[in-house]
Amino acid sequence: MDRESLTAEYLGRVTRAGATAGELVGRLPESEMLAAFYKGTFMSRPVFLGHEERVRAFHDVRTVLDAVESLPELLFGGDFAAFARAAGLSEPQVAAVVRGRGARMTRQVRADLFLQDGGFKVLEFNIGSSIGGMDNADLCRGLLEHPLLASFAEEHRLGYVDTLREQVNNVLVECGFAPGDRPVVALTDWPSYFENEVAYMRQLCLRWQELGLDARPCHIGQLEARNGRVYLGDEPVDIVFRTFAISQILDAPELLDPVLDAAERGEVKIFTPLDSAAYASKGSLAMLSDEDTRPLLTEEQRASVDRLLPWTRAVRPGQVTLEDGGRADLFDYAVENRRELVLKPNSLYGNRGVILGWTPDLTDAEWRELLDAAVGTPHIVQRRVRPTPELFPDEKGELRPWNLLWGMFSVANGYGGANVRATAAELGDVVMNRAHGIHSGPSLYELPPTGA
Repeated sequence: MDRESLTAEYLGRVTRAGATAGELVGRLPESEMLAAFYKGTFMSRPVFLGHEERVRAFHDVRTVLDAVESLPELLFGGDFAAFARAAGLSEPQVAAVVRGRGARMTRQVRADLFLQDGGFKVLEFNIGSSIGGMDNADLCRGLLEHPLLASFAEEHRLGYVDTLREQVNNVLVECGFAPGDRPVVALTDWPSYFENEVAYMRQLCLRWQELGLDARPCHIGQLEARNGRVYLGDEPVDIVFRTFAISQILDAPELLDPVLDAAERGEVKIFTPLDSAAYASKGSLAMLSDEDTRPLLTEEQRASVDRLLPWTRAVRPGQVTLEDGGRADLFDYAVENRRELVLKPNSLYGNRGVILGWTPDLTDAEWRELLDAAVGTPHIVQRRVRPTPELFPDEKGELRPWNLLWGMFSVANGYGGANVRATAAELGDVVMNRAHGIHSGPSLYELPPTGA
């Protein structure tokens, strides 16, 4: 079966049973960990994926990620600093990512996708340790407590990946530890964000301890390098798991230096290495989308890029190639077609700084001013992707349309599961954040045929 047929059949059963959102989410709001992260805003059902469409979508995600990883060598002769600059990182950030470079790009990735006309389109790749939503298996388990979904999942052989367990495996594999080693992990935020996040961090550490990591929360200012180790208080630390993003280090980069120095000496591992910030930059997507890169990709990579990646260009003066092969001045084209474009900063997170060209009260003149201001700064313009709404039961049991942002996880073992964030379709195509009432939910997928 596929997504549409699974969804239609399940919603038919929900409607006949008269089940409401409150019944279907069950005890999820009682979870301290989930409440700390999701603030009690849960979708009333999972989304579904058939086996073949899941395999096809993840193949494209993984293939495009491999192309992203190849960009430093492909375009810059292996000069990672040049790649990071082209991706839009500032000089202090370039210095940090070059010092904190890993042996290869981390496998821990969340691809943010809209489903449009039956195919997935990637908006961005969230690459590294700071990505959210890896506890989505807890959402699956909570929703599956309802007998209606449990019986439907059993009948159609629907399952899910325990992404949190995969996250722990990522940490062990990429930091060189074996299962059962129980390394000491400092779950590390930036000082200015720590108080807002520490409640969730404590809960996450408890879960990690169940899965094989001796973890405790802290901020970077609480770590100290001495006597050949990095310490949190009196406890030597094996792994610094960073939740802070590269954009946060600019206010006090000296806080990171002792840990980077210790990592260079082999005294501690950093998960994930800071080079993930360069790979995750939306500037990397502009490089992949650029017509000059296309001949350098493999045939398989070009096919996946064509299916997955919307037209994306760095904001700079000059001519660009369009999807139909025609040429146009970027600024003239962007002004004439602003309702079909999004302006995004390369490396900010949480949708910060994103400007939707179709915003109702935005004028052509204001849009042009935004484009002009973006010149010389790391920004891209990207083709608009229209999400496909799906229906979800509300508190009265009535079906209500929501726009979905899919998050598909790639991990060391391959496919790492998927989740969704959603806003009510009645709001239109808006930036998905808490200001617009964002809700979250998990994904169930059709298991491979027996014997496959």
